[in-house]
Amino acid sequence: MSASESQIDVRGALKKGLAQLREAQVPSFTLAAELLLLYVLKRDRTWLYAHPEEQVSTADAKRFSALIERRANGEPTQHLTGKQEFWGLEFEVSPDVLIPRPETEHVIEVALDRLAVRELRAGRKQTPTGEGLLIADIGTGSGCIAIALAKELPAATIYATDISGPALAVAYRNAMRHNVADRVRFLEGNLLDKVTEQFDVIVSNPPYVGRREVDKLAREVRDREPEIALYGGEEGYELYAGLIAQTAVHLKPSGILILELGHNSLPAVQPLLEAPAWTNVAVTNDLAGIPRVIAAEHA
Repeated sequence: MSASESQIDVRGALKKGLAQLREAQVPSFTLAAELLLLYVLKRDRTWLYAHPEEQVSTADAKRFSALIERRANGEPTQHLTGKQEFWGLEFEVSPDVLIPRPETEHVIEVALDRLAVRELRAGRKQTPTGEGLLIADIGTGSGCIAIALAKELPAATIYATDISGPALAVAYRNAMRHNVADRVRFLEGNLLDKVTEQFDVIVSNPPYVGRREVDKLAREVRDREPEIALYGGEEGYELYAGLIAQTAVHLKPSGILILELGHNSLPAVQPLLEAPAWTNVAVTNDLAGIPRVIAAEHA
């Protein structure tokens, strides 16, 4: 790095990073450059745009340049910063877990709404704290769904399962970070194989990408995120039948099942919930109008 480069200010550093990421055709390159500069400078976005002429130290400029280069080469921004926001909470992420997506927040919304409606329908007093509720999150990954529900329902007990031990280690650290580790029990195993309990609510964001779609995935996803958390089979929806069969055994009467869907999963998944064991089936679209969550109650 030359002497002139070492004297770069915030505006200049950001402009240079933006240009490099744009040239590399990185999606959302402006946001990526901002987040990486914020990460290096340990500042927030308000400070960033209020101090465009602030000088960036030589050491920080070198760190930022190295991170921009890695992002341009396909490493996700979240892997470079080690974090991602979900449901207003900051989560640790790593290559061992799927990066939480905004559309997965619909799972939390549907769970809270269905619990409220069930209580109203039964004529019971609302229990916004989740007192007495037992909830399972299948394929917890980073723990984002389980931990968000634990924050929203501070009296509920939650089981979080995953087939990946390294993913569970990340999830446990996230539970510790958000002070819910005493109420979230992490279990390593496939789906609900290690569980004997009956639950009030079961939620899951299962692997639902089809291997036949691999060439359509962004390289950040295809090359950097864990295959075990991405692919649900050749078509993508193969895991749902076994998952729904297991949940039918582990849900209490009137228990609620909430599943995230892939962009083309609904035609294969909805018929599985048209059996007599299920009632009150409903689909929620995401902000792009794609069927994203399907929910049902155990008869």
